[in-house]
Amino acid sequence: KSSKREWKPLEEHSCTDVPWLLLFILFCIGMGFICGYSIATGAAARLLSGYDSYGNICGQKNVKVEGIVNSGLDLTHKKYVFFLDPCNIDLVRQKIKSLALCVSACPRKELKTLADIQKFAETNGSTLCSYELQSSEYTTDPRAAKLCPKYPVPESAPIPFFHRCAPVNISCYAKFAEALITFVSDSSVLHRLISGVMTSKEIIMGLCLLSLVLSMILMVIIRYISRVLVWIVTILVILGSLGGTGVLWWLYAKQRMSASALDTQIAKDNLQALLIYAIAATVFTVILFLIMLIMRKRVALTIALFHVAGKVFIHLPLLVFQPFWTFFVLILFWAYWITVLLFLGTTGSPVPNEEGFVEFRMVGPLKYMWWYHAVGLIWISEFILACQQMTVAGAVVTYYFTREKRNLPFTPILASVNRLVCYHLGTVAKGSFIITLVKIPRMILMYIQTQLKGKENACARCMLKACICCLWCLEKCLTYLNQNAYTATAINSTNFCTSAKDAFVILVENALRVAAINTVGDFMLFLGKVLIVCSTGLAGVMLLNYQRDYTIWVLPLIIVCLFAFLVAHCFLSIYEMVVDVLFLCFAIDTKYNDGSPGREFYMDKVLMEFVENSRKSMKEAGRGGGAESRELKPM
Repeated sequence: KSSKREWKPLEEHSCTDVPWLLLFILFCIGMGFICGYSIATGAAARLLSGYDSYGNICGQKNVKVEGIVNSGLDLTHKKYVFFLDPCNIDLVRQKIKSLALCVSACPRKELKTLADIQKFAETNGSTLCSYELQSSEYTTDPRAAKLCPKYPVPESAPIPFFHRCAPVNISCYAKFAEALITFVSDSSVLHRLISGVMTSKEIIMGLCLLSLVLSMILMVIIRYISRVLVWIVTILVILGSLGGTGVLWWLYAKQRMSASALDTQIAKDNLQALLIYAIAATVFTVILFLIMLIMRKRVALTIALFHVAGKVFIHLPLLVFQPFWTFFVLILFWAYWITVLLFLGTTGSPVPNEEGFVEFRMVGPLKYMWWYHAVGLIWISEFILACQQMTVAGAVVTYYFTREKRNLPFTPILASVNRLVCYHLGTVAKGSFIITLVKIPRMILMYIQTQLKGKENACARCMLKACICCLWCLEKCLTYLNQNAYTATAINSTNFCTSAKDAFVILVENALRVAAINTVGDFMLFLGKVLIVCSTGLAGVMLLNYQRDYTIWVLPLIIVCLFAFLVAHCFLSIYEMVVDVLFLCFAIDTKYNDGSPGREFYMDKVLMEFVENSRKSMKEAGRGGGAESRELKPM
C-alpha cells in the first residue's frame, strides 16, 4: 500500500517523529547533568588547576582529608603540578606513576644534582621535594632520595590552561609511545620516526594544505566540466599511478647506486622504505588497471549523471562548504565531550589508595555515567552527520522538484535547514539512534577482541571477526537506507519508518539502476580520491627527498597521505550524496509521472538520457527486464 501512495513533493510539511525528538532532548539533558555534576563536585577545578598526590588542589586553600597526611594545605602561591618522575608511566592504569606536588614554578633548565634542586628552591622559591622537607635539608636529610625528584630533573614548561609541568624534551614521550607500539623492537627506530615528523612539520602542514586545495579544485572541475571529468580523472589516475610508481623505483635505484647510501642508519631506513613503497605502488597500479579494464564499458554512462549533479552544485554552491560546517560542529562537540570526560576522570570522593595517596572515585550508580557519556558520543555524532544528510537531501529535493529553476529559494540550503529544525529533527534522531544501536555492539566486540588478543582460540577469534564484519555490513546498509529515508522525508514529510519503507520499495524496484549508478559513480569518485592522495603523496616524496640525509620520511608521508584521503573523502562524499538523492528523486518521478498533461516529469533531460543508456547497456548484456522496456520521455 505504501508503494502505491501518491507522493506530493514539497506540497505538505508536518512534524515527524516528535516522540523521538523528545527522547533525544531528554538524553541531551542527561548529558548536561553529567557535565554539571562533574563541575559541581570540583572536578573542573581539579582538572584545570591540577592536584597533588594528597588531594590538594593547586593554587587555593584546601580541606583536610581524613587519614591523609599533607592534605588540607594552603597552596595559594603554588599553582603548578610537578611530577617527581614524569617519565614513569603506568600503561595498565594509564597514569603517571609518580608523586605529584604543587610548586611555585616549573624548572626551566635541567637540574643534575640535589644541590641544583636546592639552589633552584632558594632562588625561585619553588620547592621541588615533598612538603615535609625544607629546602635547607635537601642535601643533608637521607629521606631526600625518596622525597625529591629523580635527577637529572628534565627541563619543563607549564602546559597552557592546565598548570602541569611537562618535560620539554620529547624523548620522554617517545619512550611512552614505544611501549604502546609493540612492533618496534629497536627504540632508536621510534626516536628517529618522531624526530622525522618534528623536522618535517612545515612540509607536512604545507602538503595537508595542498590536499585541501586539490579537493576544492576537483569540486570546481566537477561543477564546470563534468562532461569530460570522467575521462580526465581516468587519464590522470593512469598517468599518476604510472608516474608515481616510476619515480619511486627511480629514487630507489638512484639511492642504491649512491656510494653514501648505506653510511647512516637513516639512509638505510629510507632505502628500505622506498623499496616497500615501490613494490606497494606497483601492486596497486596493476590492480587499478585491471579494475578499470573491467569497467571501461560503463565509464561513459557516468558522464550524464555527473553532469546533472554538476548543475546542482552550480545552483547550490553552498553545498561545497557543507563538510566545513559539519566538521566544525563535530569538533565543538568532541571538544565538549573530551572536556567532560576529563572532568569525569577527576570527579568523585577522595579515597586513600594502597600507597597512602589520594584518588577520586565515583561510587554507587554514579560510576555508570561513563557508559551514558560514551553512548552520547556515538548518538550525538551520528545525529550531527544525519543532520548534514537531511540538509543536503532537502536542498537537492527542492532543486529537483522545482520546475522553473528561476523560482528556487534564494538559499535552498538555509531553507532546508529551516525545514529540518522546524519539522524533521525527530526523524534524524530516530535514524541516528538506529545506527547507534548497531555501532555499540560492534565496538564492544572490537574491544573484547583487543583484550583477548593472543589468548582466545582460533574458533573464538574467527567468530568474533565474523560478528564484527556482519555488524559492519549491517551498519553500512542501514546508513544507506537511512540516507534514502531522509530523502523520502524531505520529499513527502512522512515519519522515519514510512519513509524508510517507501525508499526501500523504490530501491528494490530499481535494483539494476541502483547497481549501475552506485558501481560506476562510486568508483569514479574513488578515483578522484586516489588522484588527490597520489598527487599529494608524489609532492611529499619529491619534497622529503631533499631531506633524506637527516630525516626519516616514513611517518611524515603516511600522515600526509591519510590526511589527504580524509579531506578528499569529506568533499567527494557530498557529491556522492547528491547523486544518490538525485537518483531517488528520479525513480519517484518516473514511477508517479508519465509525461501526460498534469503529470509531467520533473527530471532533467540529461538524466533521462543517462538512464536510457544504462537500460540499453544492461539489455545488451542480457540483463534487461520488462520494467526497463518502456520509453521514458522527458517533459
